[in-house]
Amino acid sequence: MQKALPVLYESKALCCGCTACFAICPQGAISMIEDDEGFEYPAIDETKCVRCYMCLKVCPIKGKQSLDDRQMGSNY
Repeated sequence: MQKALPVLYESKALCCGCTACFAICPQGAISMIEDDEGFEYPAIDETKCVRCYMCLKVCPIKGKQSLDDRQMGSNY
């Protein structure tokens, strides 16, 4: 069974547009797509993505969320 495709953001407000995910992807599976307002957001090519999740690990927002989740779990 194949791992799930990474979800980089649920809404555009949850992406800072830093391009860290784009830069770290070892397969070149992430491209930055410009929206109507001129802001760029990552888009994942499912055919290239190997689901290594490096994009999530390097993300300043998703990476912080994961760290917060781990810390909360260890406190209880």
